[in-house]
Amino acid sequence: MAKLGILVAVAVFLETVSGTSLGVVYTEGGMVQGDNIRLGYRRHMDVFRGIPFADMPGRFEKPKRHPGWDGVLKATEYRKRCLQLNLIMTDTRGSEDCLYLNIWVPHGRSVSTGLPVMVWIYGGGFLVGGSMGANFLDNYLYSGQEIADRGNVIVVTMGYRVGTLGFLSTGDASLPGNYGLWDQHAAIAWVHRNIRSFGGDPDNITIFGESAGGASVSFQTLTPHNKGLFKRAISQSGVALCPWGIIKNPRTYAEEVALKVSCPTDETMAACLKMTDPVLLTMAGTLSLSSSPDHPLVNNLVLSAVVDGDFLPDEPYNLFHNAADIDYLAGVNDMDGHLFTGVDVPSINAPLLNTAVDDVKRLLASYTKEKGMAGLDNAYSTYTANWGSRPSQETIKKTIVEIGTDYIFLVPTQAALYLHASHATTGRTYSYVFSEPNRMGGIARPYPSWMGADHADDLQYVFGKPFTTPLAYWPRHRDVSGYVIAYWTNFAKTGDPNKGDLKVPATWPKFTSTGHQYLEINSKMNKNYVKQKLRMRYVHFWTSVLPSLP
Repeated sequence: MAKLGILVAVAVFLETVSGTSLGVVYTEGGMVQGDNIRLGYRRHMDVFRGIPFADMPGRFEKPKRHPGWDGVLKATEYRKRCLQLNLIMTDTRGSEDCLYLNIWVPHGRSVSTGLPVMVWIYGGGFLVGGSMGANFLDNYLYSGQEIADRGNVIVVTMGYRVGTLGFLSTGDASLPGNYGLWDQHAAIAWVHRNIRSFGGDPDNITIFGESAGGASVSFQTLTPHNKGLFKRAISQSGVALCPWGIIKNPRTYAEEVALKVSCPTDETMAACLKMTDPVLLTMAGTLSLSSSPDHPLVNNLVLSAVVDGDFLPDEPYNLFHNAADIDYLAGVNDMDGHLFTGVDVPSINAPLLNTAVDDVKRLLASYTKEKGMAGLDNAYSTYTANWGSRPSQETIKKTIVEIGTDYIFLVPTQAALYLHASHATTGRTYSYVFSEPNRMGGIARPYPSWMGADHADDLQYVFGKPFTTPLAYWPRHRDVSGYVIAYWTNFAKTGDPNKGDLKVPATWPKFTSTGHQYLEINSKMNKNYVKQKLRMRYVHFWTSVLPSLP
């Protein structure tokens, strides 16, 4: 019996020794301990949930350092998302105490050291969102597990303030705005200061994000406050130059919010707003979903960044010198605008309803209204040049999606890539279009048969969902997920999406100001998916022709 006891003890000891884990980690705020999970033979992962990176923020103030804690903080539960509207905007969810981050650290035979780090910034129109993303049966959309495991990188996700509490601004020092961007900056700075203790390389950090998160990534590369904190950045379907990225006259909206919560709009407005119940403030920042081609949905995104003279000392297009040393990879989904134009012109999703040519004109008129009739005529002739005399319904509907995609996402992204490439010193530039067709084509909602990749369709592939929940996907979805994870993590390691630990299906050339090369990413891709001059004619129209009109 004694012999058996010794054998059991030895076996247990060997399993605990080979069960690689960081154990208790020492950080600037105190000690933390996460969960250690076993992924396979000699493969483990430490997962830390809910580590505070800043103190509970003051209302409409920049975040402050966390005072720290005694003993060992059990980092095993996700914290609440930041206070925000629920999806149907009838109520709020979340908490003001929300500046926490989550960390996934993969280990092989020994405990990891010096790993590249990828820090995720979620989207949600600056109105909603959380560091865990949507949750289905405890399968969180933004779980870093698949990326960390497959790419051998550390993944970090963070919370940041959204809605009124994150972005309300009077346009002056009383309520300067950009609080949510300061939260993101505080999280990035925390990672830079502490990630070495978790086995990460503080000199090899990549920030990445989608939609408002992609625009946030772009803002973080342009602000002078992040010098030296990270090395690379990936923007998916959102950049600082998007028409919804910067609010031009924030005070107008601040006054609307003030009236809704019974505050005066004179010089005491800011003081009154600071004392108002946060739930009321959040409810006052709703997004109007009533839209039409004349009043498109994108114009209702009224809470976002402001040029405050501090975080953003100037208009974004004047700040690209700050990103000269940052490797930058950015792109869009080929039908990113569908989610928005489907609300503006619902008939595009109804196979039996005709979409009027007039809807194309009305949508273009609202996007070009600053230039009046000249803007509309030029835009209309640009987008209908290939129509012929009797365009089919499919042609008209697709054109509306193209107009939305170009105006809201694609053209600003190309402009940002161009500015990045022309200001870069050591920073490299890469451009992509994601075109794996939407999985709901004709299933759950009557999506048109010609549907490409809608807004946010890329997220499930970036986060490896076809591997996590294999029954919900086809093999081709695992292919495209594998490709995206390979390119993204190779880029995070080396600054070159082709070079790293994972094989890729096509060599992705750099984007240059002369060649404009880009990669089209989908499950069928091969070396023929390397292309150039993405929608050049339309990019030229929005960036050169339209602005030069009187």
